[in-house]
Amino acid sequence: MPANLAQLKQTAVIGTLRSCQLFTGLPSADLAAIAEVTVVKALEKGDYLFHEGGPAHGFYVVQRGAVNVHRVNAAGKEQIIHIFRAGESFAEVALATSEGYPADARAVESTQVLLVQKTGILELLKRQPELALRMLGAMNSHLRVLVAQLEDLTLKDVETRLANWLVKRCPDPHAEAPVRIELTMTKRVLAAELGTVGETFSRTLAKFRQQKLLSVKGKTVTVLSPARLSALLRRNLGE
Repeated sequence: MPANLAQLKQTAVIGTLRSCQLFTGLPSADLAAIAEVTVVKALEKGDYLFHEGGPAHGFYVVQRGAVNVHRVNAAGKEQIIHIFRAGESFAEVALATSEGYPADARAVESTQVLLVQKTGILELLKRQPELALRMLGAMNSHLRVLVAQLEDLTLKDVETRLANWLVKRCPDPHAEAPVRIELTMTKRVLAAELGTVGETFSRTLAKFRQQKLLSVKGKTVTVLSPARLSALLRRNLGE
């Protein structure tokens, strides 16, 4: 590989690492050191990055695209844990255990990820213990997401989960002015992320449209009144 092309790729890798919350504030020299133990992997839509129980080679940072991390239950139903997008890291738990990955990971669109290799990063962590603290913080953030999702799936119906998802994406939940939300995934993927199936999700969207709470055009959902949708959410939660 020509030196200038290799340098450009290295610069792109460092840029992606810098955009990741896990590495926020790290000096350029440390980012360059992490880049040295990082491998770029390209995936087509539907390609698996790893399977549950498979050998853990390290953790990942999404450079572009999106990765669906999920588990499949005994009945064969897929439950999405989280969909990770550009700048987000996942599977850091691989560094703390000799067991394999705890879930499956599949690209939901054309995707490129960075694999931060386990052996190399562990050697670096020995020299940079403050980086280990940052990574613990990132894993704590993932745990918070999982706990919130568990609460959604066990305590709320689909209507409430969808309302909650939409309200969280409104800058001001008490505003009356419409808010446009661009979906970055298909409605089927969003339905799975909310713990339901496409038909139920579509019926819930239709119900919200009938109630004049939102409109849908392609991948654009317009919340017509965040305040009204927030009021519905509060009623459903018994607040």
